[in-house]
Amino acid sequence: MDINGLRVSRETRERLEHFAALFQKWAKSINLVAPSTLEALWSRHIADSVGVFQLYPGAHRWADLGSGGGFPGIITAILLAETGDGWAHLVESNHKKAAFLRVALSETGARGSVHALRIEDAPKIVGEVDAVSARALAELDLLFTYSAPWMCEGSRAKAIFHKGRDYEAEVAKARGRWDFDLLVHKSKIEADSVLLEITNLAPKSSFE
Repeated sequence: MDINGLRVSRETRERLEHFAALFQKWAKSINLVAPSTLEALWSRHIADSVGVFQLYPGAHRWADLGSGGGFPGIITAILLAETGDGWAHLVESNHKKAAFLRVALSETGARGSVHALRIEDAPKIVGEVDAVSARALAELDLLFTYSAPWMCEGSRAKAIFHKGRDYEAEVAKARGRWDFDLLVHKSKIEADSVLLEITNLAPKSSFE
């Protein structure tokens, strides 16, 4: 099976299919994604999440912030199960969504765990990571504040954030408070979407 240019095994395909079925079931009772996008579950949400993993397939430890319906955190954890290594830490303060994420991880055999707490409290629980991800969570400036404990002070961790058509304004605003290196990857799924790859994050000296 090929998803967004990534060839996956039959076992991974079955895990993804099981996750999709769970998602559709739970989405009837809790708001996991915008209802208008449910029909695009595979073509939009799952495929886009695969794209995040493709940008850093060598990352062993992920922190996925505001995991919500599992994008990209659950997909990352499923793909890590195929490699047989690594771990995804899913941070989600909403307890109903956290319950869904736990069921999804358990039933798919994915490599991950759920932390039902505020993002600000997560770094001391999760520890060091190789990568930070988030989708539809907050503006870039706030995402940097959330990610700083993992990414600053000499860390080699990188962040991969999914953003829409207005990303340039968010980047410009963030540069007022932060120094960082940026690579922009156009989404293969949505013409107006991008994946922002962030490295060498550091607060500007006047804001430390």
